[in-house]
Order: sequence, then C-alpha cells, then structure tokens
Amino acid sequence: MSLFAVDEDKCKRDGLCVAECPVAIIEMKSKESFPLPVSGAEELCINCGHCVSVCPHGAMRLTSMLPEDCRSVDKDPMIGADQLDDFFRRRRSIRNYQKRTVDRSVLTRLIEMARYAPSGHNAQPVHWLVIEHEQDLRRLSGLVIDWMRVMIADHPEIAQPMHFDRVVTAWENGQDRVLRGAPHLIVAHGDASLMPAQVACTIALTYLELAAFSLGLGACWAGYFNRAANFYPRLKQELDLPTGHAPFGAMMVGYSTFAYHRIPLRNDPRIRWR
Repeated sequence: MSLFAVDEDKCKRDGLCVAECPVAIIEMKSKESFPLPVSGAEELCINCGHCVSVCPHGAMRLTSMLPEDCRSVDKDPMIGADQLDDFFRRRRSIRNYQKRTVDRSVLTRLIEMARYAPSGHNAQPVHWLVIEHEQDLRRLSGLVIDWMRVMIADHPEIAQPMHFDRVVTAWENGQDRVLRGAPHLIVAHGDASLMPAQVACTIALTYLELAAFSLGLGACWAGYFNRAANFYPRLKQELDLPTGHAPFGAMMVGYSTFAYHRIPLRNDPRIRWR
C-alpha cells in the first residue's frame, strides 16, 4: 500500500506538501504532476502529518492519517502574546495542596494536552504513570526518605548540598517534603535506549504543568522523587515500569491550598547577541 494518496480532484499542485515535508520524501516531477512519494519513503516517513496539515484543500491523505480525521484549525486569532506572557508569569510551582482529589477525567485531559508536545523525529516515546491514591503516595515518599538516609550515610558529598537531612527531619516530624501531600503524582517514562525519550518526557511534562494551571490546578516537579526513582532499587521495583524503561520526570498535581496576589520578580534574561 502506498504511503499516501492524493485526491487529484482537490489537489491544486501548489507544492506545499513537498516544501513542508521535514524529511523530504514528497516530490513533484513537474508543475503539472501530482505529489508522489520518493523511493523508500515508507521507511523514512515519521508520520508527523505535516503534509496533511499544510494542505488547505484536504487533498493529501496519509494511509495512517486522513484529513477528515484531523480537527480543523480554528480561524479565530490565537491567544495573544501579552496574554501568554501574563499566563507564564502568573504560574506558580505549588507545594501546598488541598485534601481533595482531581477527577480522573481532568487528569486524562491533562495528559491528552501534553501528548502534543514535540518529540525528536516525532518518536512520541512518552509513557505515563498516574498514581492517584494517598496510601500509595505516602509509601513512595517513605521510600524516597529511605534512599535519602542511605545517601546521607554513604554519599554525604551528594546529600549535603541537596539538604537531605532537612527533608528527613521534616518527615520524622510529620511533614512530607518529598511529595508535599499532593493527591496525585504523574510520572513520564520511556524506553531508556531511545535517544529522544528523556528530552521528550521533559518537554511533555512542561506542557502538562502549563496545562494544569490553565485548568485551575497546581503542579510542581517532584525532583527528590525522580532522583530516587532512578537510583534506588526498592523504589524502582515499586514503580514497576516496563522492562527497559526509566522515569524521566515526575509532577505533583492537585488543587492549590493558597491563592497568589502578586507576581514575584525574576532575574533579567542573560542574552548574548552575535
């Protein structure tokens, strides 16, 4: 079966699909000819759908992606730069959460939004693990604390700069500074042998964090947890990821306890022009 088909009644032979294809596997022999796949196109195609997306006439049909199955882009203006700037500035990393859970449909929507994050070569290597029960989160935090105790004893050169002692002391006093009492934890993981996986997971979680804010939720990167999840065998076993997968990031998600009334200052950007 051919990689794609062109509806010759709709195609205007404008060459947009040829110019847009990121791996250059579409060609036109002449201005009068219709687009054709080059030799070996099936092996080279990354299934990004740019050819389907860029055609204003709906003439391009990938075997894996039909134009009628793709939502049309809204013709109304997108969010303005000033609005987006304000959105970015107002977002806060949330470390105090209400004692209520987020509906699973909302968490699913978060991940649906985050899956449109870019990935190298359109590999889409991101997998998701959602932990949504308080007892499970408490157990995971406890395992991170166990790892910190080991690190304090065996690798103080790592533990001291990261203030593991303070986190452990807080835990012993009834305060969870690992997962902060968040009602949910979302872990992005992928095949560790795939080159794009780590960066793709990081970008996808960044999308998810912004999506959470847009839905009235708070989120924060679970740095202590993810560090432990990559090095502590007991925590790795508890996560039970597919063979060969590694956790490349984790995000606490829930409803913020507090509202914020001012935008804190940040350093001026450090820019070098050449």
